[in-house]
Amino acid sequence: MEIRPAVPDDAEAAIALYDVIEPWAVGTADMLRAAIERGPGSHARAMLAAVEDDRLVGWGSSMLIAGSNPVSAQLRVMVHPEYRERGAGTELVEWTHQHLKQAGAVSVRVFAEPASLEWASRWGYRQTRQVHYAGIDPREAPPLPAVPAGVELRPLIEVDPRLVHAADEVAQRTKPGDAKIESRPYDDWYASVWQAPGMRLDLSMAAQQGDQVVGFTLGHGGDQKIWSQMTATMPEHRGRGLAKLVKCAALHRAAEAGVIGAFTANYDGNEPMLAVNNWLGYRRVATHSVLICPL
Repeated sequence: MEIRPAVPDDAEAAIALYDVIEPWAVGTADMLRAAIERGPGSHARAMLAAVEDDRLVGWGSSMLIAGSNPVSAQLRVMVHPEYRERGAGTELVEWTHQHLKQAGAVSVRVFAEPASLEWASRWGYRQTRQVHYAGIDPREAPPLPAVPAGVELRPLIEVDPRLVHAADEVAQRTKPGDAKIESRPYDDWYASVWQAPGMRLDLSMAAQQGDQVVGFTLGHGGDQKIWSQMTATMPEHRGRGLAKLVKCAALHRAAEAGVIGAFTANYDGNEPMLAVNNWLGYRRVATHSVLICPL
């Protein structure tokens, strides 16, 4: 078995592997190919392929968590069920750990099947919480809630990205999570978030009041499936139903665009967002353990 850096031609096989192991994951071959093309020489992101007999049977991806201090990272390792217990997962983890150490990370996080906990513990991974995945057909979303007075509902493609960046800075510092997020320069955020492969600014929504984005939801994906990767309300505007509003509006736009699957993830204990997703009609599809390892 060969472990090597991913190349753009691996994209379709890697997406097929995701479909086997994590069918709720959202991505297309074009999105992944673009991400691989951006990656060579980067300390912030790395992708690996495990190949046997010219077949891609394993995949590893890692990235530094932008704005984290101390520097933290996240990792995903997948091996096709037919090729497990042959050492591919071990090699992918160890290669990635070494890369992340060189990049300056002091810890790494992984979302893993609960059955993997004992295997992962050999490197020092310990569970901190759980993460729940959920999905909905956007056509089943409830009617749009009333828009509060003074609030304008707009797709992000019509919003000044600097206003969204300012809101995201607040959201990243206040969201639940294992990494401490401080700040991310606008230019880096714009290139890595706003212009990320697959970002659907047309299906992402903001609640704007005057010259401030007071709530927003970001999503990426393709024509059939989208992923809600971040939803936030500014602290002083919470309790007004803005998270429900922007997420519901995003689902309505997705349905109009022909999307048939919308997916998201939430940490165990994030009751406010879990309640929003339950109200929207999301149904849980899987639960993973959140594991943290010092490097």
